[in-house]
Amino acid sequence: MSRAQELLPVTRSEPLVIEGIPKLTDEMRAALDIETRYAPVPGGPNVRLLVYRPKGVIGRLPVLVSVHGGAFCVLSADDFEGADAGIALAHQAVVVAVDYRLAPEFPFPAGIDDCYAALEWTVASAVELGIDLDRLVVTGGSAGGALAAALCLMARDRSGPRIAAQVLMIPVLDDRLDTPSMRQYEQSIGFNGTAAEGMWLHYLGDDRDLAATSPYAAPARAESLAGLPPAVVITHGLDPLRDEGIHYALRLLAAGIEVELHNIPGAYHGAPPLDPAAAQRGQHMFMAALGQALNPA
Repeated sequence: MSRAQELLPVTRSEPLVIEGIPKLTDEMRAALDIETRYAPVPGGPNVRLLVYRPKGVIGRLPVLVSVHGGAFCVLSADDFEGADAGIALAHQAVVVAVDYRLAPEFPFPAGIDDCYAALEWTVASAVELGIDLDRLVVTGGSAGGALAAALCLMARDRSGPRIAAQVLMIPVLDDRLDTPSMRQYEQSIGFNGTAAEGMWLHYLGDDRDLAATSPYAAPARAESLAGLPPAVVITHGLDPLRDEGIHYALRLLAAGIEVELHNIPGAYHGAPPLDPAAAQRGQHMFMAALGQALNPA
């Protein structure tokens, strides 16, 4: 058994029941056009996308590129159907959910390559999708937060699509695992520092070189955060990832980027165990941030 598997065993089953993640209901299905689409990925297979659009809405809608969590190595876009559908309906937006390739079978950079291809496909499909590219937002939770933040870095560095805002929910950002919260919650219940180490080993490999980690894998490694989109960063108080999210937000502020930062006391990472009241506060902040980003007027 590899050290990665020892620290964070990867088992997959379909479908998964995830505490705290809403299910796609018949009412949601009736109110949405839901399509499966595919975007070409240079050097790789096409990436699968789930596209949600509210029915009967006239005019161009804001668009959200949504990147799911799951430690880079579990879960899929299908596991978050209810959440993405709920966002599309609540904010009258098109949601493009990226079903990126998973580690360890497909380590970095497969995931971010898929996400960037999805971003480019979304822009190229603007007329067909009926979207307003001035309201193009990216979001991700946990490992999806790492990929969403990396999308912003990659788009800046490649002079790629203009992203209006990034909403990062309990984001993974730093593979060095050297923050007070990472040490404080190394062996805590739920997703802890030990699992975080396993996650990075799955994503970057057991033989990874800590001196050579790409910022497109761990966005905290970026030398400069200048020129990035405005950000909302939401962290949880009992999460080992808490401090890297806060540090990233402070670095964005120092680089002159507009940032809204929330830390939810009493909330765990986002996987069981969950404190219902704390989790609800975090979800409320997340939905409010998305609403402001997608419909700023």
